[in-house]
Amino acid sequence: MRRLSRRTFAAGAAGALGAVLAAGEAARAADGADGAAVPVGAEAPSGAADGPGAREQFRGMWLATVANRDWPSTPGLSARQQHDELLGYLDAAVERRLNAVVMQVRPTADALWPSPYEPWSAYLTGVQGRDPGWDPLGTAVAEAHARGLELHAWFNPFRVATHNDPGRLSPDHPARVNPDWTVAYGGKLYYNPGLPQVRSFVQDAMLDAVRRYPVDGVHWDDYFYPYPVAGRSFADDDAFARYGEGFEDLASWRRDNIDLLVSETAARVRALRPATRFGVSPFAVWRNRGTDPRGSATRGGVQTYDDLYADTRGWVLKGWIDYIVPQVYWNIGFDVADYAALVPWWADVVDGTGVQLYIGEALYRAGAAGEAAAWQDPAELSRHLDLARNHPQVLGNVFFSAKEVAADPIGAMSRVVADHYPTRVRTPRTRPGT
Repeated sequence: MRRLSRRTFAAGAAGALGAVLAAGEAARAADGADGAAVPVGAEAPSGAADGPGAREQFRGMWLATVANRDWPSTPGLSARQQHDELLGYLDAAVERRLNAVVMQVRPTADALWPSPYEPWSAYLTGVQGRDPGWDPLGTAVAEAHARGLELHAWFNPFRVATHNDPGRLSPDHPARVNPDWTVAYGGKLYYNPGLPQVRSFVQDAMLDAVRRYPVDGVHWDDYFYPYPVAGRSFADDDAFARYGEGFEDLASWRRDNIDLLVSETAARVRALRPATRFGVSPFAVWRNRGTDPRGSATRGGVQTYDDLYADTRGWVLKGWIDYIVPQVYWNIGFDVADYAALVPWWADVVDGTGVQLYIGEALYRAGAAGEAAAWQDPAELSRHLDLARNHPQVLGNVFFSAKEVAADPIGAMSRVVADHYPTRVRTPRTRPGT
């Protein structure tokens, strides 16, 4: 099966943002512990064309920074150019009647804010650790809220670099200071999830942003243990020998490591900023039904439970997360992993749990060269939302990613807006009092 997760972030990136709109100087988000979210948008009137449940609906877009996928358009732009491009994307979200932006702020063990834990991201200046002269995350939070948008901070917990050479990291990078924390695998460099000191550190690094800014969400995507690479093994035998006592096998220990990261982070987010929600956007196949009768009617070549050691279904049932956004990046009728099979499966998983379900949509595939006929039809994504509407557990959609939301190369996003988003609406909340 062709894997169509965030691993293909560089593929199908048709078009550019075009002219960006500046909206004046952005104020840095205030520090502090009271993180009540700014109300999002205007409510749709009762009976609006959005359909049942439209009064509270999550309409998001991912804004990817790794490899300059969406923003900044290239490393080394001036602070003013970066600022104006960022505001252009926020304005595009408003124009498309979205109400949330999921912004990647820690793509490779680095930071898009002045972090005391990790260096400034090279995707800003071209040099890891170089101060860009402004605070992108603080600005994004303030400017998003000013536009009635939620801003969810998207972190990657364990990826250190998209290469495997520690010498290319900034001299004071924690991975260079602590080389025993890292594992090289498949041409990339990762923190070892099996080390308790690593799990503690990555939580501290991520939660620094939550402490500083009133972000509306802490968001992770589909990277936990790395995707399998044929013929390669992830070298964590020493950590397993040291910390794996009581586990029947390596796989069970690895899953427990990720469970600990999720449960501990959830508790810390709720203690630090109770109004901030914690969500995960996994690869959509938890397990195939052929592997586990509880699994989906799919034949996925990757199963998150077995290959990434991420029990995404379990996190929902245990209430550790507030929302889940499975990346259902396939068309309706795709034989190996049918959108029409996965959406009801996930709706059944969240039913009665209190966990919000949003569906991750592969907007980047619409009209892209080499994609199947279904993806050349501008109406395919609109049909996805039609199908999801039949499942009341589905409370929104998130589109990958911002470049395509803005450029809309074949009009697929415009079709979604025309068919499903006649008005702006607020986002659904999970916790009482938020």
